[in-house]
Amino acid sequence: MATTESILQGVTVAGQITDFNKKILTKDALAFLALLHRSFNGTRKNLLQRRVIRQAELDKGQLPDFLPETRHIRENDAWKGAKPAPGLIDRRVEITGPTDRKMVVNALNSNVWTYMADFEDSSAPTWDNMINGQVNLYDAIRRQVDFKQGQKEYKLRTDRVLPTLIVRPRGWHLEEKHFTVDGEPISGSLFDFGLYFFHNAKELINRGFGPYFYLPKMESHLEARLWNDVFNLAQDYIAIPRGTIRGTVLIETILAAFEMDEIIYELRDHSSGLNCGRWDYIFSVIKKFRQNSNFVLPDRSAITMTVPFMDAYVKLLIQTCHRRQVHAMGGMAAQIPIKDDKAANDKAMEGVYADKLREVKAGHDGTWVAHPALASIASEVFNKYMPTPNQMFIRREDVKITQNDLLNMNIPGKVTEDGIRKNLNIGLGYMEGWLRGVGCVPINYLMEDAATAEVSRSQLWQWVRHGVSTAEGKKVDKAYALKLLKEQADELASKGLKGNKYHLAAQYFSGQVTGEDYADFLTSLLYNEITSVGSSSPASKL
Repeated sequence: MATTESILQGVTVAGQITDFNKKILTKDALAFLALLHRSFNGTRKNLLQRRVIRQAELDKGQLPDFLPETRHIRENDAWKGAKPAPGLIDRRVEITGPTDRKMVVNALNSNVWTYMADFEDSSAPTWDNMINGQVNLYDAIRRQVDFKQGQKEYKLRTDRVLPTLIVRPRGWHLEEKHFTVDGEPISGSLFDFGLYFFHNAKELINRGFGPYFYLPKMESHLEARLWNDVFNLAQDYIAIPRGTIRGTVLIETILAAFEMDEIIYELRDHSSGLNCGRWDYIFSVIKKFRQNSNFVLPDRSAITMTVPFMDAYVKLLIQTCHRRQVHAMGGMAAQIPIKDDKAANDKAMEGVYADKLREVKAGHDGTWVAHPALASIASEVFNKYMPTPNQMFIRREDVKITQNDLLNMNIPGKVTEDGIRKNLNIGLGYMEGWLRGVGCVPINYLMEDAATAEVSRSQLWQWVRHGVSTAEGKKVDKAYALKLLKEQADELASKGLKGNKYHLAAQYFSGQVTGEDYADFLTSLLYNEITSVGSSSPASKL
């Protein structure tokens, strides 16, 4: 094998290296990242180009369908996914959130079964957020993450087994510009995965668990195949058995919904199931069919989990997972407790209970919460209605989902000015936080992440593009959208803290809501605003 020094030729680090993070940025770890990049970045870029080609086909009116070339995989009942790994048999309540040190301690102290530590939609990918998050997880796994902030101490509990740790790296489309190989930025996916896996895989195995991941934003089974290839190389590289890694795939794009069987099949030795990423899924439907007037949706509040296309997606996901004997995970409860209004809080928590009840009765094996206070509600529901560790035995053979079901946009509801303003507030509020390096933003007692901001701006784009009229009789055109945007931005900026970034957020947002330009992702659009690329250091000299 090549030496570490030879592998590091052409590798540079442009992010700040400190006493706190240097234990993560070791030469051996950076050499592993370079190998991942050189092995897989070409395939990654080809797959991203396939997305562009597919979008052009959709823009011409083509509709997705189940793939004829993989029919043999879908119709073969014999193959199954991997058996549940240690710590992933019972996943009834999972908490999700970013990887700052306080969140890591609080999440692991919660009464939940797993913690999804997120480098993706609930984290703004500043260099400090990404690299310090790796330090925090490294320390948490070794039970050395306790710290003091002011007068308050944060310590891991010792009275019970801690939740199983699952990490979500960034999606294939994002890059990490602070780390380059041969003049190219590394994929954010490979950077996040590589550092976490390299430093922690063997330690996790020694503690009775393993390196487990949530895999976001995939649009085809070929993208799952790439992850599987990455997993195999990584396991071979550090000499652990193939099949040690587990990956749960978020089905959060409409195209992936037509390839659920194939995605599990590609990852089958590493698969730990699928998850319903509801807000990203809605975003994907609007994004992919944004040129098609048959897919114009009403106010976001009208798009519930029981509308036809969402109901079909949930049923197919559960049926597919259980047929392949892997977990079918439910979606997020993003509510935050309303401490100063008991009546409003009671109503919000009743909504959480009803949503989790729908999930467990549909056949889901677990669910997500964003706040520790919601864990008890989710646990109460799943403990009552799912006395078993999971319910993979519920096969849902009654379900027959077709192309038309997944694309059924018959949704009662209207577009209203109130809905437009709410979208603007959420979009601006989230983008303003993101520009300050915060990826998880509380807005109106909901913990919003990138997905809800994407829905907000995509709906506005779609309504302007297709000349929708509001329930009040006002045509939604470019001038009207920009007028409301300015009003909401001015109001938020006047009420915000000094030095807030609402007007900068509005500058970016204004180009995304007029039915003209459409960025692939808001996070890609804004990324350069939060990079801190300084003078680059050759990795071989670190």
